[in-house]
Formats: sequence, C-alpha cells, structure tokens
Amino acid sequence: MIFYVYLGYPVLVFLIGMIRNKKVERGDYEPHVTLLIAAHNEDESIESTLKNKLSLDYPKDKLEIIVISDGSTDRTDDIVKQYTKQGVRLLRQEPRAGKTAALNMAVRQANGEILVFSDANSIYAQDALRMLTQNFNDSTVGYATGKMIYTNQDGTAIGDGCTTYMKYENFLRYQETRVGSVVGVDGGIDACRRSLYQPMNPDQLPDFVLPLKVVEQSYRVVYEPAAILKEPSLKAPKDEYRMRVRVSLRALWALWDMRCLFTLTRSKLFAWQLLSHKVLRYLCFIFLIAAYLTNLVLWPESGLYKVLFILQNMAYLGAIVSPILEKRGISSRLLYMLSYFILLNLAAAHASIKFLLGQKQVMWTPRKG
Repeated sequence: MIFYVYLGYPVLVFLIGMIRNKKVERGDYEPHVTLLIAAHNEDESIESTLKNKLSLDYPKDKLEIIVISDGSTDRTDDIVKQYTKQGVRLLRQEPRAGKTAALNMAVRQANGEILVFSDANSIYAQDALRMLTQNFNDSTVGYATGKMIYTNQDGTAIGDGCTTYMKYENFLRYQETRVGSVVGVDGGIDACRRSLYQPMNPDQLPDFVLPLKVVEQSYRVVYEPAAILKEPSLKAPKDEYRMRVRVSLRALWALWDMRCLFTLTRSKLFAWQLLSHKVLRYLCFIFLIAAYLTNLVLWPESGLYKVLFILQNMAYLGAIVSPILEKRGISSRLLYMLSYFILLNLAAAHASIKFLLGQKQVMWTPRKG
C-alpha cells in the first residue's frame, strides 16, 4: 500500500494518460478577471504582492483586484489603501472569520467572469495570469491551477523537502490533467469560472472543496505548468508541521463533506483518483505502522524480513538525525526527503486524530502554519 500510494498510483495515472490523453483546448482568451487576495496581518508582504499583480501582463481594463482584510490589526489596510487609485479595492471582514468566509463575501461583489485566488505572499510570473486564463478557452474546463515553486534561499531541510514534494505533486497534477481532472490544487494561483463558484462553509478548505464542487458540476479541473507562482517555503520544522496538520485536517473534513463523489453513479475514474491521491495518502501512516509491526513479528522467518526491518529502522533513524546533522553543517538530500516524508505522515496522523474527535480549524496565523 505504501508503494501504491506514492509510486503505483502515479505510474497507473501516467499509463492511463497515454491511452486517453484528454487535451485542454487552450487558446488566446482574455476574459474579465477578478483577482482575490485574502489577508490577515500581512503588512510584510502585501505591498510587494500588489505591485506584482498590478504589473502583470494582462489588459488593465479586464483586471479587477480585491483585497479582503480578515480582521487585520497591523498596517495591512493602510498599505492596501495606498493602491486604491490604481484600481485595488479593499474589503474588510470584521470580526475575523477566516479565509473561506472572506472569499465568500468578496465573490458576491466580484465583477469578473473568471475568479483568480492568490495568497498575500504569492508572486506571479509576468505572464502567469494570461497562461492561467487561456485554459478557459476550453468550455469543459471549470477550474485551473498553476505551478507552485518554493523559493528556499537558505537551503534548509524543510525548504528542500517542500521543494521536492512540490515537484512530485506538479508531476502528478500534469498526469491527472491528461486523464481528466486534477485532484489537488494550490490555493496561491487558482482560477474558477464565476458561474461555478458555490459558497462554502467557513471551516471548509477552499483550495480543496471548490475544485471538488466544480467536478461535481461535471467540469474539469486542470493544471497549467506555464502559470508560475513563487512563494517562500517555511524554514522551521514546527511551522511546517503545524501547517501540514491544519491542511490535512481541513482536507479530511472536505473529503467527508464531498463524499458524494465516491458514489458509483458518478465518475468511477475520478472516485479512484480521489481515493488514491487523497484518502490513502492521508492514511499512509497506518500502512507505515502496520509494515513496521508485522516486519518485527516476521523477523525470524527469513533474511528478507531482516533486511527490510533494518532498512526501515535506518530510514527512521536518518529522518531523526537529519535536523541534528543540518545544524552541524552536514547536508544530505536523501535525509532531507526522509525527514520531510516522516513529517508529512506524522502530521496526517495528528490530523486524523483531530478529525475523529470532531475538531475543526477555521482560522490560523498566515505564514506560520
């Protein structure tokens, strides 16, 4: 199961894509776009983000920018107001209610045919918006997501882990697009047809629930590798861990809320994708524990089990010592990957416990997990 989740499923999607390559009919398409930025206490990054969005290679008369300040208590609002003469609109959500509620509020006032969702620290390539919207030339496409690239200037283990993980995810999204629809997207550079947007509950994860709602309406969710987004990765393991727990918890609730997509009367292919890419991925910690315990029991049976058990212990030990070696200036990409892999699965286990206890998370501190 472990190998199926991380290797078998991607290989099967790749092979299916070779048989039924559902190409996206991209073309020169310049719809009116509303770019939405939800922000809470983002005075360190909001100005650079606004300058970036205002300089994008897209017709100015077809671009509307709305910043939703979610109960910010720093200088976020004052900074945004400096750009109102350039067409930036500021909406304030008070009291603070979270990103999902902020987007629901803003969409009601949006004028664009296409909604684009950006984080407050997302820096787009100059042609990113144009590359993203060209996918909507295809009438079967309802949602498009771009390519996330983590900037990791300090070369930390967590940063390198994020980078490797995103390369893996981007490869998988490319293959899933060939099959039909992408299962997971990146909330920092996403676009959705305004007509397909459905308001979400405040506790729901918009980057996950909204694409599933689009699929539910029989439209495709596709990946556009030419739409580039750059964001700094988190550097501290504890920050990355908190972020992964939060995302995993909200994703588990999203899967529960959208469980109708698993019914046999709907797309069997997408149900299989959702099960393999998300459900089994979040439950992989169970397979890891089972593999370790059964391998321990089978230790006396043969040399093969002895080798496998030693390899498992070496992998876990490597993940544990990776942060210690990093502090001493010793780096290893393999150890970075092992450490990040363990972090992901520990976070999924933590989130699963919270899910079973009925806990939800609506709000969090941006950029710190």
